[in-house]
Amino acid sequence: MKKILTAVVVCAGLSFATSAYAIDSTGGCGLGSMAWRGQSGILPQSLAITTNHWASNTLGVTFGTSGCDPNGRVTGGTGRMMLAFLQDNMEQFAMDASKGEGETITTLAGIMNVDSKKLGKEIQQNFAYIFPNDDVEVADVTLRVMEIAQA
Repeated sequence: MKKILTAVVVCAGLSFATSAYAIDSTGGCGLGSMAWRGQSGILPQSLAITTNHWASNTLGVTFGTSGCDPNGRVTGGTGRMMLAFLQDNMEQFAMDASKGEGETITTLAGIMNVDSKKLGKEIQQNFAYIFPNDDVEVADVTLRVMEIAQA
């Protein structure tokens, strides 16, 4: 009996671990993915998956909330991702924005799923709007870049 129970536990654990590795590092989209974002390992992924399966990812996909995109792209919350990136890279982004190209623009284009050359050109043309003064807030820069990218 102990051998059978051990075999069942091992098989269940392996199938659970396999499914955890088969998904992306955020556990998909939904509240669980948002709650455990940035953490790695099987436990945070498992908790994210479990939380997501309480219907939050279904509602998120349906309504485009909780880091879900109704068109099937897992976004992880594009605005939040951009804000977090720009908080850490604001100075470099300002330099890249003035040139209309660079690593930060390429990264932002990837986050927004847009063409980096077109985005770079738009950002350069709107530099004074994005950076109206030296004390501009990161949140304002993020919102302006998103506005420009969607235009």
